[in-house]
Amino acid sequence: MGLRVAVIGSGPSGMYAADALVSQDDVEVSVDVIDKIPVPFGLVRYGVAPDHFSIRSVRDTLDKIWDKPGVRFIGNVEVGKDISVAELHEYFDAVIFTYGAARDRRLGLDGEDLAGSVAATDLVAWYCGHPDADRATFEDVVPSATSAVVIGVGNVAVDVTRVLAKTVDELNSTDMPQYVFDTLGRSHITDVHVLGRRGPAQATFTTKELRELGELAEADILIDAKDLELDPVSAALVASDKVAARNLEVMREWSTRAPGGKPRRIHLHFFARPVELIGDDRVRQVTVERTELDANGQANGTGQTYAVDADLVVRSVGYRGEALEQVPFDSSRNVITNDEGRVMRDGVAVPGEYTAGWIKRGPSGIIGTNKKCAVQTVTCLLADAQAGTLPAAPHPSSGEFDARLSNVRVVDTAGWRKIDAAERALGATAGRDRTTIVQVDQLLSAADA
Repeated sequence: MGLRVAVIGSGPSGMYAADALVSQDDVEVSVDVIDKIPVPFGLVRYGVAPDHFSIRSVRDTLDKIWDKPGVRFIGNVEVGKDISVAELHEYFDAVIFTYGAARDRRLGLDGEDLAGSVAATDLVAWYCGHPDADRATFEDVVPSATSAVVIGVGNVAVDVTRVLAKTVDELNSTDMPQYVFDTLGRSHITDVHVLGRRGPAQATFTTKELRELGELAEADILIDAKDLELDPVSAALVASDKVAARNLEVMREWSTRAPGGKPRRIHLHFFARPVELIGDDRVRQVTVERTELDANGQANGTGQTYAVDADLVVRSVGYRGEALEQVPFDSSRNVITNDEGRVMRDGVAVPGEYTAGWIKRGPSGIIGTNKKCAVQTVTCLLADAQAGTLPAAPHPSSGEFDARLSNVRVVDTAGWRKIDAAERALGATAGRDRTTIVQVDQLLSAADA
C-alpha cells in the first residue's frame, strides 16, 4: 500500500503539493486535500482581484489536478475543530500544512480600531465573496464614505484602490456577488488617497497593476512631481531594478497630466507615514507625517505633518499567518517553524509533518512561487519516505477516514464540481461567466444538488 498524505489547505501551495506528490513515479501516493470551507483554491478565489481575469484563470489550471488519480478534495472540514492534528496522524503517513497567511498585519496606531478603519484582507474577502466576510460592516461603511485612505503601496493596495474607484459597469463582467455590485453602486466615494511611507522607487506594486489605475473611466490620478525626484538611494535602485524604473516612468507621465474633471480622484502620496487616525463615532481623518530616506533606504519621520480627510481607512500593510494547535509556530515571523518544509520542534524535525506556501515562508512572491516552494517540500517528504523516517501510521483505508468524518457535512470533489456548475449557471443569468455563491448553506445545497 502506498503513502497516504493529508494536505491542509487547498490554495495554490496545497494544490501544487498534491500535484507534485501524485505526478512522480518513485513512490505511490494518495492525497486528501482538506479545507475548512466548502470550496477550494484559497487566495486564488478569495484574494486575487475579481477584475484580474488572467490571474484568476489559474483556478482552471488548479482545477484539473482533481482529475488526477489519487487526489481528493475534502471540503468543509476544519482541522483543529472537526479533527485534530494528532488524529490526522492516525490516518495518514504525512501531513503538509499549506493553510496560508490570511490575517492582516496591524499598524499599532492610535485610532486604528475606530469604525471605518478596516483591514485590506477583510475588504478583499468581502468583495471576493468569502463565506466568513463581514458583510454588515462593508455594506454600511462603503456607501456612507466620501473619502478613503489606503495605507500601503503593494499590489493588494492597488487592487483595493482600483475597486473603490471603478464604476459598477467596469466591474460588471466579474464574478463578484450581487450584493457587492449593489453596495458599490451606492458608493459616494470621490477621493482615494494612497499612502506610501517611502518613495516611488521602493513601492512593491508591479507595473501592470499600477498602470491600470491610470486607465479608469471615471477617476483622475494625481501625484506631486516633487515626490518623484530621486535621492541617491532611490536613483541607485531605479538604475538596477527594471520594475522600479518602469513604475517611475508611468508615474512621471501621470504627473504631467492635467486633471480631466472626472468625478473620482486617486491621490498617490509618497514619503507619507500615517501616525494617527482621528474620529468620533468613526474615523474622520488621518494624520500623516512626511518622511525622508536615510542612506540605508529606511524612512525616518521629519516632524512635518498634514491631515487627510477620510471616513474609510483601509490598512494594506501585509498578511500574516496564524498558529495551528499542536503545530510548532514561529511567532516572530508568523510562520510554522520549519527547515526547507520539514516542521521543526526544538531544532528536530517532527516526523511526518511538513509545510509549504505562505505559512512556510511568509507572504512573499507570486502565485507561481508557491509551486517551487511546494516541490521543495514534497522532495523532502519523499526522501524521508524512502529513508524510512516517516512515523509508522496505523494506515486505515480512506473509507475509515471518511467514517471518522461522518458527523461533518463533507464536500468532496464531486460536490465541488456541482458548486462550480451552479456558480457558472448563476453567472449566466446575469451575462457573466460566473457569480460567486457566498453563504455556506447555499454552497452545501449546491453540492447536494
